[in-house]
Amino acid sequence: MKAGRQTTVRDRIVLTGLGVHSGALATLSLLPAKADTGIVFLRVGDEGERSVRVGPDSVSTTELATVLGDDSGAVVATVEHLLAALSGLGVDNAICEIDGPEVPIMDGSAAAFVAAIEAVGLRTLAAPRRCIRILKPIKVAMGRGWGELRPRDGGLRVEVEIDFDNPTIGRQAYAADIDPATFRRDLARARTFGFLADVSRLWGAGYALGASLDNTLVVAEDRVLNPEGLRYADEFVRHKTLDAIGDLALAGAPLIGLYRSYCGGHRLNYAVVRALLADATAWCWTDALAERPAASRPSYAGRGAQLAMPAFRADHS
Repeated sequence: MKAGRQTTVRDRIVLTGLGVHSGALATLSLLPAKADTGIVFLRVGDEGERSVRVGPDSVSTTELATVLGDDSGAVVATVEHLLAALSGLGVDNAICEIDGPEVPIMDGSAAAFVAAIEAVGLRTLAAPRRCIRILKPIKVAMGRGWGELRPRDGGLRVEVEIDFDNPTIGRQAYAADIDPATFRRDLARARTFGFLADVSRLWGAGYALGASLDNTLVVAEDRVLNPEGLRYADEFVRHKTLDAIGDLALAGAPLIGLYRSYCGGHRLNYAVVRALLADATAWCWTDALAERPAASRPSYAGRGAQLAMPAFRADHS
């Protein structure tokens, strides 16, 4: 997303659905917010209210999904599809009020969030949008996978490649400059996926309790089990790209640069964000008016986030 003026949603948005892992019903409300609020999750319920602002120190774990929390524990899980929609459409400020432990999975993609946001529209605020400009390459490797951020003008570009032994998926690559039209058309409808062989183990571990053919692409040895088939011929890599956009939003501001990954996932995407912000020479603030000096950078040397190992194969998004 390029520099310009900050935005927020024009009116209240309400969505209800099940969490894909918890199976819990939750109501999510997106509320307009003033400039420089950022994206804030507000957990409400009988036990009171807790809030967390999306940023590199807000991540509790990246096991199975991206979970936000604070020193007292998790606040809300599976935020990546909503964050991808907000980032992809250029929403800088919103209060995400939720009464359950997990953002509703909806149909397994970001399409419902995009449709709801576009139904009310965006309001442009007076304050300039602050972006993080990549100044030098940052690369993180995990096993055979790797991710990197590189300098590039003109907004965010993503180049994602996956490679699976499963013949239904195989090797796929996707690349695009990310703007609202591209996100809406080419990425928003790509669904999360998992493998039939993993189902019993995930259920036994207390995960995927809300998963079904209505919200997950289920891959058998030689075919997709969903009766309607794929929405895109390369839906798997497009969903991995959607996830990456949501995970990159954990930087707390839009990125100007190129993100490339090979065989990545939530854990790797977030690790690249952490590595970038830990190196004060690798980035700077920029806005619609002028690039800000290094002295204006906030410190990201807060509490260390847990980078938990996945409870299942990293190919399950």
